[in-house]
Amino acid sequence: MKKTSKKPNVILIVADDMGYGDFGIFSEGRVNTPNLDRLVKEGVCMNQHYSGSPICSPARASLLTGRYPHRTGAITQHELLGLDRIALREGTLADMFKTANYKTGLIGKWHNGALDKRYEPNARGFDDFVGFCGGWSDYYKWHISKNGVIHKSNGNYLTDELSQQATKFINRNKNSAFFLMLAYSAPHSPFQAHQEIIDKYIDNGFDRITSITYAMIEIMDTGIGKVLEKLEDLKIDKDTVVMFTSDNGPAFFNPPFMLEPGENTFNERFNAGLKGSKGWVYEGGIRVPLVIRYPAGLKQNVINHELSHFTDWMPTLASICGIDTINDLPLDGYNIIDQLKGEKIKKPPRRFWQWNFYYPSISTNAAIRDGNWKLLQPMISGTRYYNNKELHVSDEDTLRTSALIEADIKHKEDPSLIQSILKTPQIKYPPAELPELYNIDKDPGEKFNLAEQYPDIVSKLKNELYKWFEDVELSRKSIDDQLHNNN
Repeated sequence: MKKTSKKPNVILIVADDMGYGDFGIFSEGRVNTPNLDRLVKEGVCMNQHYSGSPICSPARASLLTGRYPHRTGAITQHELLGLDRIALREGTLADMFKTANYKTGLIGKWHNGALDKRYEPNARGFDDFVGFCGGWSDYYKWHISKNGVIHKSNGNYLTDELSQQATKFINRNKNSAFFLMLAYSAPHSPFQAHQEIIDKYIDNGFDRITSITYAMIEIMDTGIGKVLEKLEDLKIDKDTVVMFTSDNGPAFFNPPFMLEPGENTFNERFNAGLKGSKGWVYEGGIRVPLVIRYPAGLKQNVINHELSHFTDWMPTLASICGIDTINDLPLDGYNIIDQLKGEKIKKPPRRFWQWNFYYPSISTNAAIRDGNWKLLQPMISGTRYYNNKELHVSDEDTLRTSALIEADIKHKEDPSLIQSILKTPQIKYPPAELPELYNIDKDPGEKFNLAEQYPDIVSKLKNELYKWFEDVELSRKSIDDQLHNNN
């Protein structure tokens, strides 16, 4: 049966904690990813593409809304604190497509609102939701929601289950225009995969955690291949936009409770020479892969070097599909369809980032990109992890933090165990460190800090960064549905 709509389908595939170095094609074959490599050859690969944040929930909020994460209220990843929630006033990509009469579905990870059905996917524009609302899940002993009904693991590996559910969604909606967000949890911890695939990477000389991680990516790649095959079988592949990206850069830190005796705290993953990783506003934390394939509208095998950002995809996808954006709130992103088609932009707009645990602070882990220049307010030493004494956390709040971690683990094991928002620990930050300045065009690895050589540029960009922060924080503080009264 022929499709009734001329509008293209859209499949947005989002990996979790994956970098450029996790593609076989970008890492001299360290990882076996034939289907992702195929997408690169058959589509447009954005070489300077940025996430909205170096951490999960804010990044996803930015991608879904076309706005900076602070404006959305999703400032960090703690769903049990309510700080991962997209404010109810925000429109999402799913809202946009649903308004245009698309069938909408989310398969996989949400992480933008749990413990309150108003914030869950079915209330945020998605007709179908098969997945989990929190930040991570066991890959074998999972609990997933199917439109509000919790189903326990059937023995299927989670990534395989999500891939199967995606092909089912495509098959159900083959005669309609559809928008599918396929949000894999791979390769986010816990580190679990099929042993026979893990062994291949161990035999190639990688450490255990890196081998598991690469096996998780390979399994995800296989699932993506099945999605592409389903589109071809239904003869809708040419009319379907397929996008692949990651929410943030790779995680190099191995949680201590996942390590075996003698294993290193940091793994051996490769990130294409980029500095930093998940959690940092260095390039390694925020510069993420983006591949878009659309046979009916875009050229193949193109590497695009123009600057792009998560916030750009709401207006750009609206343009590709010939539909309207959600216009109730101003977007921070831009329609980049012309640069996808090869046009150079004279001066790309400034882009901004800021993230830290619990409370936004411009003094730590913030950045601005203006043309080739990037200014960083670096993360304050010792503030990367939850309970470092340098954070000046009270004894009471240290216990609260420990309780949060314990509750988070219990919640992933059984979502019904946690039903209420927990109180946010109080944090006092040490004094800010000196800003850093890099020329990203000449120094993408951020090896040469030029701040002392160009004090005028530092002053100008720091002023712009601080103005932006005031603006987005003012927007965040105007949200009336966020549960700050409990924090």
